[in-house]
Amino acid sequence: MAVTRRQRLPLPWRLGGASAITSVSGWLMTIGLLITLGFIAIALLAPTLESWGIVQDPTTALQNPIHQPPSPAHWFGTTRQGYDVFARTLFGSRAAWQVVLLATFLSMALGVPLGMVSGYLGGKLDRALLFFMDTIYTLPGLLLSVTLAFVVGRGVVNAAIALSIAYIPQYYRVVRNHTVSVKNELFIEAAQAMGASTWTVLTRYLFLNVIQSVPVLFTLNAADAILVLGGLGFLGLGLPEQVPEWGADIRQALDALPTGIWWTALFPGLALTLMVTGLSLVGEGLNEFMNPLQRRQQGR
Repeated sequence: MAVTRRQRLPLPWRLGGASAITSVSGWLMTIGLLITLGFIAIALLAPTLESWGIVQDPTTALQNPIHQPPSPAHWFGTTRQGYDVFARTLFGSRAAWQVVLLATFLSMALGVPLGMVSGYLGGKLDRALLFFMDTIYTLPGLLLSVTLAFVVGRGVVNAAIALSIAYIPQYYRVVRNHTVSVKNELFIEAAQAMGASTWTVLTRYLFLNVIQSVPVLFTLNAADAILVLGGLGFLGLGLPEQVPEWGADIRQALDALPTGIWWTALFPGLALTLMVTGLSLVGEGLNEFMNPLQRRQQGR
């Protein structure tokens, strides 16, 4: 019996419909996934590439001529301090992943359980948490992160904390709303009637039913966090100066732009843009793939 094109697809894509991957949005998600995986590989391989001599140590002053254009010796040119732009671009990916993953995991680790407890228990605790989270949610993410960065200082962990606070309400609101809609289902009432504790209901019966949107939110928040981290670096509030970071490199390159030194700003800016675009495409693709209602509304 001939195997159809749909049958050759992996099981999740077959369940979601073959058009989920063959459509334009499916191809865009694939492109975004390739970009994201590429930046993950760059972050992981940056120290190895340095040890092979392909790049030079970006954290110490180099004995290089300043503002050298791209060449075989310095693929992306050098900065006014003599730093190799290619090296700093590679290590900037590593710094971005460290901060962004830590920030999104922190916000998810706090927002998801708070949303479940708030939505399940209700009452005064729910009203108090909802008011507090809505207050944080109304503040612009960059403004809140800048304010927190002033308080906690610079560094990978401190930048992650400053970023994570802005995303906690998003996880909280999404999970709380799902919990409120699920907690009155028959299987929850049956578990309660059998004497299941609150902890058991939350972890065994509710958790897997209320986190469908968390992977999508995680991906989109990671893309937004990269932009905010770039903004903090541009303002001089992100990572220490010796740590390669795209936003800080762009800020340092601005003075050289009027003199025709374009490469010191171009390559960090392209890296930041590509990484944000890749994560955004993955997030939008996941949202469509995991939301059958949206596919039906689009006629798929």
